[in-house]
Amino acid sequence: MADELRRTYFILLIPAIVGFIAISAAKKFNLLEFGHITFLELLAPLVFILSVVFAIAWPIFFRTLFAHKIRHQKSISEADLINFERNFLYIALVTPYLMLTAYLLEFPRFYLAGTVLMALYAVYYYYPSKKRIQFERRIFRVK
Repeated sequence: MADELRRTYFILLIPAIVGFIAISAAKKFNLLEFGHITFLELLAPLVFILSVVFAIAWPIFFRTLFAHKIRHQKSISEADLINFERNFLYIALVTPYLMLTAYLLEFPRFYLAGTVLMALYAVYYYYPSKKRIQFERRIFRVK
């Protein structure tokens, strides 16, 4: 179970890492240059807020909904937990892509730093380690 979730995790994360490397290289060699973006003062806070939503708020809400849905069950199947965890990863790992947007468009330092912190939080906290999966299995009483 943990291996399957780790594979999903890396399938979702590797394109963001490759994109970050590509954007960094393109910026270093001045291949990407944007002029003044008029809507940046609206886009930067929006992307920052979305990064907080995808890294913290939506996963908490999604987990709460799942716990509420299964509250009267004595146990759940492993397939249900895998499905929940996979959807959890889909939600949380949107944040690194939002960080790519912030980095590409050169957001002001506050919004860029906040978005990077949210991406790092999502990548670290939602990593499907065996210890975390065992903890989830105990909490949700997997058969």
